[in-house]
Amino acid sequence: MSDEARPSRTAVVIPAAGRGVRLGPGAPKALRALNGTPILIHAVRAMAASRAVSLVVVVAPPEGAAEVKNLLDAHALPERTDYLVVPGGDTRQESVRLGLEALPEGVTTVLVHDAARPLVPVDTVDAVIEAVRDGAVAVVPALPVADTVKEVEPAEKPGDPEQVVATPVRARLRAVQTPQGFDHDTLVNAHATIALTGEGATDDAGMVERLGAPVVVVPGHEEAFKVTRPLDLVLAEAVLARRRANDGF
Repeated sequence: MSDEARPSRTAVVIPAAGRGVRLGPGAPKALRALNGTPILIHAVRAMAASRAVSLVVVVAPPEGAAEVKNLLDAHALPERTDYLVVPGGDTRQESVRLGLEALPEGVTTVLVHDAARPLVPVDTVDAVIEAVRDGAVAVVPALPVADTVKEVEPAEKPGDPEQVVATPVRARLRAVQTPQGFDHDTLVNAHATIALTGEGATDDAGMVERLGAPVVVVPGHEEAFKVTRPLDLVLAEAVLARRRANDGF
């Protein structure tokens, strides 16, 4: 079967093996409750809301894979989508690679989504998928940067003033979100080629850039923010409350 005749199948990999230390001690960030439901479940539902997504692979903490599987089984998820839980690695890059290895034959488009972005609207997910299906090998949703950004020389001692070395032109800057979308073979090649060093890559599109492949941007959404700090949980609760009011439930 030629590439043109091959049906396009989309899968999502959600690396959720991290602990989320910036939210403080306790459960891993992805398992914290948001409006009574774990953040991870919100993120899985956000991906499965797209009718184009046929499979969601959650990469869990190695010692917590059974717990995460039980979590998915215990919550109502769209039945048209398949779900798979696999144990992750020590870094995000390793966890994404393990998620990729778990994908079945026939997946042509892969999304990689942060478990800590629980409120991504389905229109954003669909826009990323459509851009990949239209021929882009790597796609990132992004927003213009509202603040002026300074590049600084990091201080030698914590708390010392840092010297500004440059002020990038704000109009050329974007704040990148997820899900990031990829041609399956391009992302697999990036993970096979880019060496895992230190904490590994935290941005899959950046790995594709290092291959010299083009990465394009589609409009992101203000509700696709990352829940990293306690204040983000407050904001996420407010977004959910507004959605409930608008949707009448």
